[in-house]
Amino acid sequence: MSSTKSSVGRDVEAREYLEEHRVLELFNNMTSQLIYNRPENPKKYMIELLEKLQRSRATKHDYPCLFDDTNIQSVYNMLDPTNRGFITMQQYKEAMTTLGISPVEENIEGANEDKINFDVFLSQARTGLSKASATFKEA
Repeated sequence: MSSTKSSVGRDVEAREYLEEHRVLELFNNMTSQLIYNRPENPKKYMIELLEKLQRSRATKHDYPCLFDDTNIQSVYNMLDPTNRGFITMQQYKEAMTTLGISPVEENIEGANEDKINFDVFLSQARTGLSKASATFKEA
């Protein structure tokens, strides 16, 4: 019985360690980058990706991310196909969740009017994607 308890304890400790240091997010991000970019030399690419992540951590910007502004623009355009110039708060929240951004910032310009324009959407998406792509524990 005690070996089962210690085994469970080690499992919990391991899971907490992985969560605290965002190890699984790092591996998921690297795997996604590999599949998307399909570099000729995957090991060299992963080393370069880790070096870029390390530089990004120091500078607090330019995190490796699969989504760029054109992808964000495409998501917004799908939500505003008639070019009204805004999307609803519900659409905004669903889009951010779909992009992998969590938690979704709800205290944003246009929220009270239920009209989120592209500039706000782009800014929030960039910030959220940067945080999601950082894949390291906040200092």
